[in-house]
Amino acid sequence: MKFLDEAKVYVRSGDGGPGCVSFRREKFIEFGGPNGGDGGRGGDVWIECVQGLNTLIDYRYQQHFKAKKGEHGMGSNCHGASGADAVLKVPAGTQVLAEDGETLIADMTEVGQRVRLAKGGNGGFGNAYFTTSTNRAPKHANPGQEGQEMWIWLRLKLIADAGLVGLPNAGKSTFLASVTAAKPKIADYPFTTLHPGLGVVRSDGREFVLADIPGLIEGAHEGVGLGDKFLAHVERCRVLLHLVDGTTEHAGKAYKLVRGEIEAYGHGLADKPEIVALSKADALDPETLKSQTAKLKRAAGKAPLVLSSASRKGVPEALRALQDAIEVGRAEEAPVAEAWQP
Repeated sequence: MKFLDEAKVYVRSGDGGPGCVSFRREKFIEFGGPNGGDGGRGGDVWIECVQGLNTLIDYRYQQHFKAKKGEHGMGSNCHGASGADAVLKVPAGTQVLAEDGETLIADMTEVGQRVRLAKGGNGGFGNAYFTTSTNRAPKHANPGQEGQEMWIWLRLKLIADAGLVGLPNAGKSTFLASVTAAKPKIADYPFTTLHPGLGVVRSDGREFVLADIPGLIEGAHEGVGLGDKFLAHVERCRVLLHLVDGTTEHAGKAYKLVRGEIEAYGHGLADKPEIVALSKADALDPETLKSQTAKLKRAAGKAPLVLSSASRKGVPEALRALQDAIEVGRAEEAPVAEAWQP
């Protein structure tokens, strides 16, 4: 199954059913008159956040969703049935945007959340509705109200507590595989990771969700390489773990390159708490390790963690630092209870 995080979809609610013009004319039944029923209401279009989905792949093969029309009114004061609703099911973290791609309609962040996108048209009144003391036999009825239609964008932003960023081949997928049960593709060439991945970390009796995204290169904000579109998947993270390859020529320059792309991307990503770590420490001799650590410290303005995902050297310390930062973020987001006042 391919990972799809963006889709354009057409939705239309159902038209209301027209009212009926009908008269009661039965032999030996006096006081006949208008008995046309009202039309049924058109169905609505809803979007619902459900469990068990992690991609928008369903909307690659179906882009049009239309609710059913309301039924016509009938004689004997029979009202038409309402049209069935259309429901779009999406994973948690999906944003619903207007056709311009910027106006936010809904942000689906919790399972069970349900938002109406388009309201169905009301059914038309039958001629029995228009009966008055002076108009005992109306011969007209209302047509049904038209439904609403629109094009919308669905954009998925993965919901994770922590996110991994760095250059290609910085060891992000290896770190994810070593601390979670996820099985990302790992190889010794750049852009091994083509789609974001998620894993659940369980450490010291605590757990959190970790997201891995494809690596960034210089010019990613201009679309170079895989671009920076996958940075949206770490927008919701409370903390970033920035991995810098220790075997690169200059760890400080590698760090600044990625930071430049993150700042160019915007959306508040550069303001998130960041933990810097020098990866692949086992592949370095002591002198090179000391030199790369010093370069990275000067560039980041703080002492980096030193770790190796293969041997798990420094990994427990990184997990504890991530968990502490996540708990601080959760505490800041928690609503403060107000004192009760009579």
